[in-house]
Amino acid sequence: MTNIQEYKCPNCGGAISFDSTLQKMKCPYCDAEFEVEALKQYDEVLQQNVEDDMHWDTSAGSQWQEGEQEGLRSYVCKSCGGEIVGDESLAASSCPFCGNPIVVMGQFAGDLKPDCVIPFRLDKKAAKESLQNHLKGKVLLPKAFKDQNHIDEIKGVYVPFWLFDTDADARIRYRATMVKTWSDQNYDYSATDHYIVLRAGSIGFNHVPVDGSKKMADDLMESIEPFDSSQAVPFQTAYLAGYMADKYEVNAEESVERANQRVKQSTASAFAQTAQGYTTITPESTSITLHGGKAKYALYPVWLLNTTWNNKQYTFAMNGQTGKFVGDLPIDQKAALLWGVGLSVLCAGGAFGIANLLWMIL
Repeated sequence: MTNIQEYKCPNCGGAISFDSTLQKMKCPYCDAEFEVEALKQYDEVLQQNVEDDMHWDTSAGSQWQEGEQEGLRSYVCKSCGGEIVGDESLAASSCPFCGNPIVVMGQFAGDLKPDCVIPFRLDKKAAKESLQNHLKGKVLLPKAFKDQNHIDEIKGVYVPFWLFDTDADARIRYRATMVKTWSDQNYDYSATDHYIVLRAGSIGFNHVPVDGSKKMADDLMESIEPFDSSQAVPFQTAYLAGYMADKYEVNAEESVERANQRVKQSTASAFAQTAQGYTTITPESTSITLHGGKAKYALYPVWLLNTTWNNKQYTFAMNGQTGKFVGDLPIDQKAALLWGVGLSVLCAGGAFGIANLLWMIL
């Protein structure tokens, strides 16, 4: 079988060929020129790519001991299907995920016992105060929202997380550029040099979190990170008293893909910081081998707040340990329009634009 070698332009990815006039390789798409020897070295680097070897021990959690599940109850929301766990004193209430009533379905049983839990450090009052602080300084927030919205429900929920620990050997190839600019009386010039940057080494990860709940949006949960895992304690059912605990719907094995993505992104970012002086540096190829990768099952504290305005529900989340608060807010469309027009006028009209904008607002 005949092997066909095709060279790709490191700049735009197009196929390149040898230009006999220049005695160089030239890209017909972006006109970039390359020395033949440089492309040969580039090709040799590409052939050194090695597949990832990212395997985990996902035997997280443990079996419940006799009597540990007594007093735990399972609640199922008829609207969204959310299933949460609380103690026997917790009456049926509204679902913290969608706001609809939840119904007691019976004693909690069958799932793995968490390895550890981070207890709530902040109370419901702190969650309310954080919402008010979250509303401050938002110039495009409708004024009526601050005055008329009301909190429908505040629930403290222990959210299931899979925590991944591992050591990793990594080899990463980056595509980097160095841009130089200069000018003369007639023109502005720029020249872009392209480089292959190789980095290899070892890095350790402790408690890489992956949300084990389908009802909790991953980006929402990742937005309230980090949690301080040094404050985690061995799980006891007593920590659930007065709170709810979401049961995991995504098991450890199903969470591996997300864990691998986070390990890859963090490794590429950490290694890139060792390459200084480039204008841009972008990961092009990664090869990661994990050693001793193991998962743990944990419960993390989250306050969920639901508020209604103009018949629309807004959900906010607060880290129950650190107080970090996130959530989307409505936008006053009239204020946004004035803001946009104001910026356009300022760019075009200087001082006249400022006077004109003030007249419009008044």
